Amino acid sequence: MDTNNLLEVKAALQIGRPAHDVFEAIADPDQMSNYFISKGSARMETGVTVTWRFPEFDFEAPVRVGTVIPDKYISFYWDGENSTTLFVQIHLDETPDASTVVRITEGTMENNEAGLQWLVGNTEGWANFLACLKAWLEYGINLRKGAFDFMKQA
Repeated sequence: MDTNNLLEVKAALQIGRPAHDVFEAIADPDQMSNYFISKGSARMETGVTVTWRFPEFDFEAPVRVGTVIPDKYISFYWDGENSTTLFVQIHLDETPDASTVVRITEGTMENNEAGLQWLVGNTEGWANFLACLKAWLEYGINLRKGAFDFMKQA
């Protein structure tokens, strides 16, 4: 596989909260259920496998946590389509004004039709995650609630 021809998702957003608050909102499943998942089986900690359940869809996603550095970094692996394992990294960079820039990368997939579909879908997904995280932490609003009801199978 030509590594120069691989696709990687990248998304970033600044959130007006300290890195510790942002980290806790991602690592703690009770907090994450306010803006992203309906339920998480455990806190994200190095080497732990957690299960995320999504409110809009009838499936659970196993998440194998790689490395966690409190208030700085979380990495994990989860399964993509066709038994592909995807590696996600979340970097938290606190700014001088106590805001946090959240940078997410996920990858990689081959640069072909399936890879391009993944790139578009997962870029949209991570942008949505970041917007929902920001809305929750800054304003206490759950943007995700009801947002994907139209996608439920009847």
